Amino acid sequence: MDAAPIQRHVRAADLPLDRLATSSAVPHAQKVQELSRQFEAVLLRQVLRDSQKTLFPSEWTSPSTAKDIYQDMIADQLAEAISHAGSFGVARNLGRQLTRQLAPAPGPATATTPPSHD
Repeated sequence: MDAAPIQRHVRAADLPLDRLATSSAVPHAQKVQELSRQFEAVLLRQVLRDSQKTLFPSEWTSPSTAKDIYQDMIADQLAEAISHAGSFGVARNLGRQLTRQLAPAPGPATATTPPSHD
């Protein structure tokens, strides 16, 4: 009986950031993509939490720790869902910028000279 060898496939989204950076099982492009997505989620969380704060106290709502925890949970889940959907666009643009900046510099054989304007 022939059995195919087990190949370990690690998804970037399954690793915490500290292990993601040092993992050799995840390609560099996936690391940059996941880092960008998680940054977008942090940004979205902050925006969503700030948008839920009331400016003026109301006599109709009482401060509650349970309510605050529930609102934070909603903001966390919503931020994760938006960042996973990719509809916000910050992660995509940040990923492009990081990929461009982290790409190796062109060597002498691939370097191009700008056209002269004589």
